[in-house]
Amino acid sequence: MARRRKRKSRRRLEGRRVLECVPQFCLDSGEEKPVTAARRYIQEHKIPPPALLLVRRNEHTTDRYFWAEKGLFGAQYVEENHFLFPSLRPAEPEMSSVAG
Repeated sequence: MARRRKRKSRRRLEGRRVLECVPQFCLDSGEEKPVTAARRYIQEHKIPPPALLLVRRNEHTTDRYFWAEKGLFGAQYVEENHFLFPSLRPAEPEMSSVAG
């Protein structure tokens, strides 16, 4: 039997495009939990929000976090709810100029 492809959420795809404009930082979690490693990295390097942190847990798994003024969030949540984050609004492309 043929498998049906999973439907891609338009809102999430739009959120992913918005997050591509944000600076990214890659790091290894080492012995720490990934979220602890991300928080420590932000504090040590004084990273201003918004930023996307890619934390490598092991050779197969990478966790993605979004650093905003409100705190640290999972990147998947931010992709689905990017309109809730004011720091992402200036990064969005202007659609009104295309319609005119």
